[in-house]
Amino acid sequence: MATVKLTTPIDEATIRSLHVGDTVSISGRLYTGRDAVHHRLHEGVKPPVDLKGQIIYHCGPVMVKEGDRWVCKAAGPTTSSREEPYQWEVIRNFGIRGVIGKGGMGEKTLNACREYGAVYMHAIGGAAQVCAASIKRVDGVDWMDLGSPEAIWHLWVEEFMAIVTMDAHGQSLHKQVFEESKRKLAALKA
Repeated sequence: MATVKLTTPIDEATIRSLHVGDTVSISGRLYTGRDAVHHRLHEGVKPPVDLKGQIIYHCGPVMVKEGDRWVCKAAGPTTSSREEPYQWEVIRNFGIRGVIGKGGMGEKTLNACREYGAVYMHAIGGAAQVCAASIKRVDGVDWMDLGSPEAIWHLWVEEFMAIVTMDAHGQSLHKQVFEESKRKLAALKA
């Protein structure tokens, strides 16, 4: 299977050409955003960066200050389901085209992906240093008042690998796995 190369910002047509199971290689800007960022955006606070066409990475990176610059030492994905109450609004209100995390998301996010042209992508959990290797520089940070793991980090990545697990066509690998597991469990009980 070929790897689809994406460069941020990403247009809607490119996102709608992706399907569940596609492997992507992302280059360009990623913005981190976890619980506190999503909650603040949900409350109506304007983001300090333009998120249109961008990707939000559910990640609390480990950053170290070296001289006058930040260096990312680890950047594994965090569990995305915590953002489910807010993610659909962030997709709708700010025009993001992608979300990266782990563990999948629910129906509200899947519906937003279909309606507004976005995808959810899975990064490999437990591989924080591998993910960090794709981060070539840290160009800034906003909302540090939320704490380092919760701040919006501006990451410049090259060939950051992920797999599309929820697409803009309403397909969800997470839902498929859940349904298949439910069928197999019922068969075992019978």
